[in-house]
Amino acid sequence: MTEKEKMLAGKAYQAGDKELSRDRLKAREIVFEFNNLAPKQIKQRKQLIKQLFGKTDTMFYIEPPFRCDYGYNIEIGDHFYSNFNLTILDCAKVSIGSHVFFGPNVAIYTAGHPFHHYLRNKEYEWAQPITIGDNVWLGGNVVINPGVTIGHNVVIGSGSVVTKAIPDNVFAAGNPCKVIREITDADKEFYYKNFTLEQ
Repeated sequence: MTEKEKMLAGKAYQAGDKELSRDRLKAREIVFEFNNLAPKQIKQRKQLIKQLFGKTDTMFYIEPPFRCDYGYNIEIGDHFYSNFNLTILDCAKVSIGSHVFFGPNVAIYTAGHPFHHYLRNKEYEWAQPITIGDNVWLGGNVVINPGVTIGHNVVIGSGSVVTKAIPDNVFAAGNPCKVIREITDADKEFYYKNFTLEQ
């Protein structure tokens, strides 16, 4: 197997491989162009993301600056929005659902390194996929660690470090991130009542 095939299969691999280095350089060139376009060049930025990501939908917006490793392992659903400074280390697949909002400085890390220095010094890495469901809001400075799945209709509080799976329909927060409570229709009624929203 090539190092790229090992990476995509979730096996230990060496990131200094020539093919992977070329892939990262290509992504960095696209990301550099994306981050340096004028604010009004929204269509051009959108085209660059479509060129970079493995899958996009119709409606999405990513505030620059943005960083990623490869790009082709990132899939986003419809109505995706990310605030400033999103970082995705996409050595494995990152699947993001529809109607997902990211606050500023969200970091998604599929990549990991061996604990023992001997293997780490030989530049071995591994990666595990991350999945984020529909209708999810990640607050500012949230970190998602390798192998994590976040369910549908979830809110993750600012500054959380998510190390384990989060089920559907909950508010979770903390370091490490833990479920705080269930999200119910009472939350919807709270906003109608307190912010005079139209039903």
